[in-house]
Amino acid sequence: MKTRRDIYQAIADPTRRAIITLIAVQAMTPNAIAEHFKTTRQAVSNHLQVLTECELVAQKQKGREIYYQLEINKMKEIDKWLEQFRKIWESRFEKLDAILAQMQKAKQAGSKNKLK
Repeated sequence: MKTRRDIYQAIADPTRRAIITLIAVQAMTPNAIAEHFKTTRQAVSNHLQVLTECELVAQKQKGREIYYQLEINKMKEIDKWLEQFRKIWESRFEKLDAILAQMQKAKQAGSKNKLK
């Protein structure tokens, strides 16, 4: 029985992330994608298969060629998951900004007291 991969396993691989970046701009054939990598056409096909199984990319037939294009809704799923971490880090950065501002004010107040 074939195990179903998830989107996070798919994007864990740097080559697959690079493929996603390439086809985010425009749909491409496997050969056009393979030209961007120092690997075999078969290796690129294997990566495309994983991305297709995870529904991160879709195949479109145009004449005799198959084009791969990004499935934006799946990318939104990843973005939604990342949003929780974005909120945590934004909160931490805001706290850090407040602390740094307090330190700067204290430093400026100390400098003014020395001048008197």
